[in-house]
Amino acid sequence: MNLYDLDKKKFRIVVKIGSSSLTEEEGGLSQNKLLDHVSALAFLRDQGHEVLLVSSGAVAAGFTSLGFHSRPTTIEMKQASAAVGQGLLIQSYSQLFSNFGYTVAQILLTKRDFSQRKLYINAHNTMSALLQKGVIPIINENDTISVDELTFGDNDMLSALVAGFLHADLLIILTDTDGLYDSNPRTNPQAKKLAHVSKITPEIEQMASGAGSKVGTGGMRSKVLAAKTALSFGVKVFVGCGLGEDKLDQIIMGRGQGTYFGSENLSSMRNKKQWIAFHADVEGSVIVDQGARHALLEQGKSLLPSGVTAIHGEFNKGDVVEVLTADGELIGKGVVNYPSNAIQLIKGSSSDYAMSVTGSVKPEVIHRDEWVSYEWRDLT
Repeated sequence: MNLYDLDKKKFRIVVKIGSSSLTEEEGGLSQNKLLDHVSALAFLRDQGHEVLLVSSGAVAAGFTSLGFHSRPTTIEMKQASAAVGQGLLIQSYSQLFSNFGYTVAQILLTKRDFSQRKLYINAHNTMSALLQKGVIPIINENDTISVDELTFGDNDMLSALVAGFLHADLLIILTDTDGLYDSNPRTNPQAKKLAHVSKITPEIEQMASGAGSKVGTGGMRSKVLAAKTALSFGVKVFVGCGLGEDKLDQIIMGRGQGTYFGSENLSSMRNKKQWIAFHADVEGSVIVDQGARHALLEQGKSLLPSGVTAIHGEFNKGDVVEVLTADGELIGKGVVNYPSNAIQLIKGSSSDYAMSVTGSVKPEVIHRDEWVSYEWRDLT
């Protein structure tokens, strides 16, 4: 997979660096490792590429300062370690990048920043503005205040989500392992590395172990799941390692020490549909007949009132709901144009009747532009 084969001179690259690739084995930041990564990222910027960094390491950087000899296990001490470590981490990055003439910006995110549409758009606009000004965004989960984020895949999934909504050309997940093997290379000397994976199947997922390092929370499994998500957005992925200022450029040229995920026929998913598919809270469900199922899945049409047979839950216009058939098959999600009480009145009716009863100028219960089929899960 060689990005330079594309008819582009400037690429948008998201690089994710895990805790073990930033810290000493016993915890605390490794200045040598940091310098190696920063020099490689600066090398890409020197060539005109846009770079975003998703960096773990806050907890690992901070727990030694609190007197721990290993990563703490309680939520409150993890958060305390993150609060100390995040400052140390961004300070180190800022100082090192300034030596190469680049300014960095710290962005701390939580799931809430993705689940709420306005916050999602704002995060996208802020990062786009920083890239436009030549700043390198450094993104991390806000582990100091959000309990759920401490089990979010050690930033692997976050990097996939960022790469998706910014429509990156490539997501590079750097780790201390040189790619995906067909079995655990630590226990099986005959294990073979997979240089390229065009599609992530259940068999590929089973090859990934869940074991991480002593200072991190992720493993190869979380990286493969993140790669699957990025591929569904249309973003190619590399998982592996490397040394030196040209290591990221080598990865872009297809010479990386790791595994490349993706194929040439990936299709990009629009941001609104990404938000519906992955981030939006589901407020209820709509039951449809087989005709509506066929129209949604096979014909790419909108959901009309005539195809609705029942609803579950209470929701408002503009909420996201799941769509099921009468036998319980989940077929997708979408943004409703009517509240639940209105759909209850017009279900099974013609579009003209629905508009006359509700006073709406839109007959669609869910417009196809605000609909995502669960078939996207099989695209990777």
